[in-house]
Amino acid sequence: MPDRPLAQGQRSVQVEIDQENFAIRGNATEEYIRKLARYVDQKISEVRRNQPNLPRHRVAILVALNIADELERVKQENAELLEVLEEAR
Repeated sequence: MPDRPLAQGQRSVQVEIDQENFAIRGNATEEYIRKLARYVDQKISEVRRNQPNLPRHRVAILVALNIADELERVKQENAELLEVLEEAR
């Protein structure tokens, strides 16, 4: 499959996740894209340490669920903080 041209403002950043190279395209800075890739790689490593025999796709699903859980918890905390802020006004 040929490489598609980058949209205006996009960049392509080479990262390594789970010992595999990926070209990540996005509008974010290279530093930010690399930070996200390191985070995902770290989460994959954690799951692999605890479940070394899981197939790769199951590791990815567990990591996605763990990150989704983190996101939901942060959303809830944010909603609670906004509620406290509104009450303080």
